[in-house]
Amino acid sequence: MSDGFEVRPARAEDARAMAWVHVQGWRETYRGLLPDELLDDPGFLPRRERFWTTALTGERWTTHRFAVAESGGSVIGIAGSAPAEEEEWDVHLNMLYLLSEHHGGGAGTALLQAVVEPHESAALWVADPNPRAQAFYRKHGFVPDGVSKVEDGVRDLRMVRAAAS
Repeated sequence: MSDGFEVRPARAEDARAMAWVHVQGWRETYRGLLPDELLDDPGFLPRRERFWTTALTGERWTTHRFAVAESGGSVIGIAGSAPAEEEEWDVHLNMLYLLSEHHGGGAGTALLQAVVEPHESAALWVADPNPRAQAFYRKHGFVPDGVSKVEDGVRDLRMVRAAAS
């Protein structure tokens, strides 16, 4: 426990709470970048809950690392990583969402450290523009490598970090 939150590995029984944080994280992060119809779709939360139930129980996901941050008995953040498909990096950070009311309190850093070890090189995709997230990742040693892509109308930048020596 640190500063009113605890970070721990995610468990199957966290699927519903993780889905809620995932959806809320998208709404807080991507409003204005993604269509409101997508973010406000009544089926969005049930789809995320099915995803998390599968990810936390399915054999295919055993090489992934999932963590949650809790405060006051509620999940306030989620993170996930997997072995990188690109040979240049050890790990790919697939997601890190923290409810905006908890930004700046250290939970984001703890979530990142829970799913990406300091000795691992890592890559991630971050929406552009998303200056807060980009600054967070820069603070943790990630830098844009000049590669970008557009997916679902959103431009993403790839950021990478070398393994700590």
